[in-house]
This record gives sequence, C-alpha cells and structure tokens, in this order.
Amino acid sequence: MEAVKRWRSDWRYPTTLLCIYGFFSTVKPLEPFLIPYMTGPDKNLTTEQVNSQIFPVWTYSYLSVLVPVFLLTDWLRYKPVVVFQCVMLFITTALLLWTESVPAMQAMQFFYGVVTASEVAYFSYIYSVVDLKRYLKATSYSRSVQLLGYTVGSVLGQLLISFSLMSYNNILVFTLVLTAIALLTSCFLPMPQQSMFFHRRHTRQTTATEGTKSNGDGTADATDYTSGSKISLEEVRGKKVDKSREIEEDAVKGQEEKVPEDFKKSAGAESCGQVLLHLWRDFCHCYSSRQLLYWSVWWAMATCGYNQTVNYVQVLWEHVQPSQNFSIYNGGVEAVSNLLSAATAYGIGFTEVRWEQWGELALGGFSGLGAAALFLMTFIGNIWVCYTGYVIFKCLYMLLITIAMYQIAADLSMERYALVFGANTFGALALQTIITSVVVDSRGLGLTIIPQFTIYASYFSVIAVVFSLRGLFTIWKAQRNKREIIPPDKNESQDFAEHRF
Repeated sequence: MEAVKRWRSDWRYPTTLLCIYGFFSTVKPLEPFLIPYMTGPDKNLTTEQVNSQIFPVWTYSYLSVLVPVFLLTDWLRYKPVVVFQCVMLFITTALLLWTESVPAMQAMQFFYGVVTASEVAYFSYIYSVVDLKRYLKATSYSRSVQLLGYTVGSVLGQLLISFSLMSYNNILVFTLVLTAIALLTSCFLPMPQQSMFFHRRHTRQTTATEGTKSNGDGTADATDYTSGSKISLEEVRGKKVDKSREIEEDAVKGQEEKVPEDFKKSAGAESCGQVLLHLWRDFCHCYSSRQLLYWSVWWAMATCGYNQTVNYVQVLWEHVQPSQNFSIYNGGVEAVSNLLSAATAYGIGFTEVRWEQWGELALGGFSGLGAAALFLMTFIGNIWVCYTGYVIFKCLYMLLITIAMYQIAADLSMERYALVFGANTFGALALQTIITSVVVDSRGLGLTIIPQFTIYASYFSVIAVVFSLRGLFTIWKAQRNKREIIPPDKNESQDFAEHRF
C-alpha cells in the first residue's frame, strides 16, 4: 500500500495517465480516409456537400467556443474539461458512424470543433500537478505520445484499408473502443487544486509564483504543435529563470507553511470580472512589444492558411485522382508528414541562428517555398506531386511555427505564454472564418477545390513577400546599428591622440 501511495503522489502518476489518454484519443485510423468514406456508398454524400456545407462548420464551431472553453478550463481546473473533450470525441465518432444526412454531418463537425477547442485542457493539465523542474520531461512525454498516436492511427488505417482487413464502419467501431479507453483513463486523473487565474494562490504568494505557474500554461500552448517547440521554450525559460527565482520559490514555500489552510482557500478564487480585467491588462502589456506583434501577425496568418490547406487537402487529392486506388495511400502520406514535421521542428532546437535578426527573413523565404509547393499541388495535376507538395508544405509550416514560438517566448516581458498563444490562435481562427465564409461556404462564393487552393497559394505568396521585405529591413537596420557602434580603428585612435597632445 505504501508503494501505491508513493506512486500516486509522484509526478509520474498523472503524467502516465495523461499520456495514456493522449495516445488512445489521437489514434484515428479513418481520419486520412475521411473524404473517401463520406463520399462513398456508406454516406453517399457529394464532394461539393462535404467541401462547402459540412467542413466549414468546424471553423465556425472552433471560433465560437474557443474563448468560453479557455475560461472554463481555468475555472473548472482542467480535469473536467479533459473528460468533457473525450465525451465530445465519442459523440463525434458516433455521429460519423450512425448518421448520414448533411445536417447530421454538420452537427458532427460542430462537436469536433468543441473537441479541438478543448485541447487547451490537455496541454494545461500537466503543469498544474507537476513541479516546475519536471516540466520538460512531462511536456516531452505528453506531446510525444500524442504525436505517436497520430502516427500509429495513420499507419494502422493505411494497413487496414490496403489489405482490406476492415471496412470503414468497422474502423469507426474500433475507434469508439479506443475513445472509451481514453475516457475511462481520464476519470482517474488527479484533480488539480489551483489554476492560472480563477484558482490562484494567496495574494501574498502571487508575486513570487505568478510567472512560474503561468509558465505551465504557456508551455502547454507552445506544445500544441511539435515537440521541437518545447525544447525551444525550455531554452527560453532557462534564460529567464535564475537564482533569484529559486530564492523566491523558497520564500514562497516558507509563506505557505505559515498561511492557514482555510485562509488560503478563501483567498484563492477570483471573480469573473477580476479575471477578465487581469487578462486584459496582461494582454495589453504583452502586445506592447512591436517585435512580438510582427511575429504574432505571421503566426495568425500562416496558421489560418495551414488549417485551410490541411482541412481541404483530401478534397484536392480526390479531384486530382478520383480513382479509389490512390486514396488508400492517404494514411501513409499523413504518417510520413507527421514524422518528418516532428523531426524538422525538433532539429530547430539545435540550430545556432540569431532568429531575432534572421527570423523574419526565414519566415518570408520559407513561406514562399510553401506557396510554391501549394501552386505545384494545384496545377501539376499529379497525385504524387500532390503528396510530395503536402509533405513539404507541412514540414515548412512546423519548422516556422517553432521559430515563431521561440521568438515570441523570448520577446515576452512577462510569462504569459498561454494568453499570447491563445490570442494568436483566436486571430488565426477569425481570419479562417472570414476565408471560409467567403471562399468555401455555399452561402458565399462556394468555389471548387482548384480555385480554393489557388487562393491559398496566393495567400502564402503575400505572406512571403511581406515578411521577406520586413526581414530585409530588419537585417539592414541591424547592420546599420552595428556600423554606428563600431569603435574607430587603431590608426585613427593614434592620430587623434597625437593631435590632441
């Protein structure tokens, strides 16, 4: 019994449970084959219905529930939202399996938008129950397992479809079983005792611990993409956390022992109005940095284009090669893109580049390559070119978003990673909603897939031009400032000394 108690009180216990949950909730074998399934005999929907009427609902749903879910996650202290996310995922899969009409598929997309918005709870939970010194390992484990789940799901789906081991409907039943395992696991997660805003520690402790605890949520949002981004943020945190932080934490621990337990509980919660005012003040303070604002603008614009591309790329593949013989490779392509994207982003953590000087030029240049990949996917009309272009585009985005995360974290004067990354994501969704409603939605222009991807490629071309020009200006400005501070050479110094004396 003592061994079990020690295990449950150790940081490995919640980390292990969260990793199990993250793995089983992300193994989705049918996801790479969603378009063939929905347009096939099982659902008998048309590509136009899926593209213009069903998929846009996800964007609207994600945007509408993102902020409420963000606040509820903090208010309910993470775990209930993690359980809620899994319930919504179960409902999403059940609707996809047992319903067929367009309104039912739209409802399915709405629930999936809620699932996506609830991911903030998954990435925030671990930092409320793990010590600061364990953040790196906990982050690495939880995110790596989730990436493993996506990869295993893609490979498993590829094998099941290629060798005709399961029908589409049986694969969905199998997915429901995996989701049920994830839901059961989430119920055993320990309940955190505090959160970032609503359930903070006693006010005497806030000054010393606020940055440390917000680090947790911030790291969580930084990890919403790749394991490489976590390494970069840990490097940033290493620059910000010094010996004074350790002294402050020791002082806080001493204060905690002196403050009565009931007094801490009564002072821990804040009203909704106070929380919103606190959020607004932190928001204005963080975005007062012009450099951080530029990087955040790229984040929002690029993420918008990336989401649109990933959401509708299967429609493009079906258009380029309508035959079902090629759609069976979708799972392998997704698996390769996930692995290469993770490796690319991970490698950024080991590069020694002055991103504050060269980063904006890198954003512009690599965005241009991504635009070129999209143009090739759109106009070449070859399925293998489409597959290759998609892998290149995804790797480039993961590389650049890692650089952006690193630089934004470095520019933050206060450790509010969750707030800044959440605001950037909201900006991306707002842009995506505008593009979806105008370009994709049947109530707007309702363009077919080729004009859509032409717009997406042109969109990234604009990003490339703007940030390339901005990057060149930044480099020119840095070189000019460097020349201004270079001291006169030795001969000029001697001549000046002789003339003076």
